[in-house]
Amino acid sequence: MTPTRRLHPAWIVLGAVTLAMLAGSGIRSVFGVYIKPMEAEFGWGRGALSGAAALSLLLLGAVGPLVGRLADRWGPRRIIVVGILLLGAGGIGASRIQTLWHVYATTGLLMALGAGGLAMTTGSSVAARWFEARRGVAIGIAAGGMSAGQLVVIPLATALTLWYGWRASFLWLGLGLLALVLPIALWLVRDDPGDAGVRPYGATGPARSAAQTAALQKAERVGVLDAMRVPSFWLLMATFFVCGYTSNGMVLTHFMPHALEHNFTELQASAALGVMGAMNVLGTVGSGWVCDRFGRRGPLAAYYGLRGASLLFLLYVWDVPSLQVWAALFGLNYISTVPPTTTLVANIFGRYSVGELSGWIFFSHQVGAALGAALAGWIYEWTGTYTIAFVSAAALGLVAAGLALAIREEPVAPRRTPVAAPA
Repeated sequence: MTPTRRLHPAWIVLGAVTLAMLAGSGIRSVFGVYIKPMEAEFGWGRGALSGAAALSLLLLGAVGPLVGRLADRWGPRRIIVVGILLLGAGGIGASRIQTLWHVYATTGLLMALGAGGLAMTTGSSVAARWFEARRGVAIGIAAGGMSAGQLVVIPLATALTLWYGWRASFLWLGLGLLALVLPIALWLVRDDPGDAGVRPYGATGPARSAAQTAALQKAERVGVLDAMRVPSFWLLMATFFVCGYTSNGMVLTHFMPHALEHNFTELQASAALGVMGAMNVLGTVGSGWVCDRFGRRGPLAAYYGLRGASLLFLLYVWDVPSLQVWAALFGLNYISTVPPTTTLVANIFGRYSVGELSGWIFFSHQVGAALGAALAGWIYEWTGTYTIAFVSAAALGLVAAGLALAIREEPVAPRRTPVAAPA
């Protein structure tokens, strides 16, 4: 008789991390829901509130290199727990906002720092450590969790705002994160397969000891200064800059007010975001499957090309069905760029460099997001419309498609001689 096959612990860890990323990305992404209510209550301008969104996006990226470095050196578990605590505190604090600087301190600072610990920098470190095979699918699942946050949390935040007001919405989201997600992270997330006495999923041979794993990590790590000598590193940063500009910065921050000002209701706009989130999950997991089987550069270029075309289509949306069609098209490639980008980092620079280098690449993503969020707000105040902003995002999407094709997927050897694997 053959023994019953047990579920590999890698999938349990990935599930817990994905849940944390889902909650973190969803709560951090709800700011657009609160722009109109805050304007109505306090009389603040769109540019001032866009500045808070831009600060949040920029800090979210700025902590990426530090988060990635700490995840590579200390393991991702501590980072995830601290991130949940900061994000929950930021949500609770945001429910007490009275002045503009409170917006910047809570949503722009605390929530950004917390979400930084629950971003793809940490998720990619987990996937690289725990998966030898199906790494693209694993990263796709984690990224799909981030996109599913929109599907779950944004409609929830909209409903809570309509029923109880925006302050209660912020409060319940922060409390829910601490009460539901934090215990699961403490219980199930582990730093390395060696902690569970197993090899990474798909790897062969005996499990490494903690000392052997630490020596291997030190020997195989490629630092950012070495990575900066590789053109592909800069191409990955440039394309991910465009990803942030066109997605988190432009669409996620400004889609809700854009839709409301084109005669769509809050529920219709949030439903479109829900469709986008659902298609995000499908597109991102599918992207990981495609990367594992057909490579990364070609799909990455196709995703950026489709994104540019869909942003132009947004300018011609005329009714609810066309809005839903646009949301589905944009959702398919909203986060589908993450699996090819992250697996390219792992394949070029090695699994124990993914956290830190992905952090720097994610920082470029968030610089683009901050610029997109702020620029769209300023353009709206100057022109009364988002047309120029969306056209600029579409053009950059097409440029990124060309840059993606120039990436060379050649492994970079670390300067130190790697230690031998255990017999």
